Amino acid sequence: MSEPLVEQAPAKINLTLRVLGRRADGYHELESLVAFAGDVADRLTLEPGEGVSLEVSGPYAVACGAGADNLVLKAHAALCGRVPGLKAGRFLLDKQLPVAAGIGGGSADAAAALRLLARANRWSHSDARLAAAALAVGADVPVCLDPAARIMRGIGEQLSVPLALPRLPAVLVNPGVPLATRDVFAAFAGKPGSKNELGTPPNDAAAAIEFLARYGNDLTEAAIACAPVISDVLAVLDALPGVKLARMSGSGPTCFAVFGSQAEAQAAARELAGDRKAWWVRAAVLG
Repeated sequence: MSEPLVEQAPAKINLTLRVLGRRADGYHELESLVAFAGDVADRLTLEPGEGVSLEVSGPYAVACGAGADNLVLKAHAALCGRVPGLKAGRFLLDKQLPVAAGIGGGSADAAAALRLLARANRWSHSDARLAAAALAVGADVPVCLDPAARIMRGIGEQLSVPLALPRLPAVLVNPGVPLATRDVFAAFAGKPGSKNELGTPPNDAAAAIEFLARYGNDLTEAAIACAPVISDVLAVLDALPGVKLARMSGSGPTCFAVFGSQAEAQAAARELAGDRKAWWVRAAVLG
């Protein structure tokens, strides 16, 4: 029997997010600077074998589910439809990331599944069939396929080359309220943002934070209308000692705060976890 294969599925953080307009097919054109929290992740294992199955464990296993709607199985189905005779096996998902949280947990899981299938079938991760399957599964999956800081545009299918983003110490907070992306977009009533493209962020940490402060997340107001607790999270993050920037990720409700050092971020995470025991709180390094 082949040895199990393992991939991390790190949280995806939208450092900026602009809504540029709505397309004729109903999807919104976006522009977002995306980074990943490498140590804050789900863990996906593939035991190569006959057929395909999925078992889910971890604190968010029930919310995630192991049925056909799970994006791991959807990723397998999308690739299987493009590759006759695809080898798969038994997937084991350790679900550590909150569900419907605005940090791309399901998309990261799907991308990890595609990377595992590529390894099991001895393909390069740059195989075009993986990219096609990723987009078929969901708009956030392509950027998670090779988790590196990038600018994503369109509905997520247009990706920049990897960016030399400095490592940004941060605290991630989810208040424990799931929030569906479709509900946030349904509440979004803002005008399309500027057509001026986001520039390349500086690779110095202090300059990068100043750069990020000039942009925002266009979905914040709509997300707060759906889940008012987001406003409370942002206020709490803004008040933490040493915080440089606080913002919502994606369509929420997860928010993040950037700090000048890892020591400050870790101290803030400890303080916040003690004060807000119902919240999911993690220190992270974004990059």
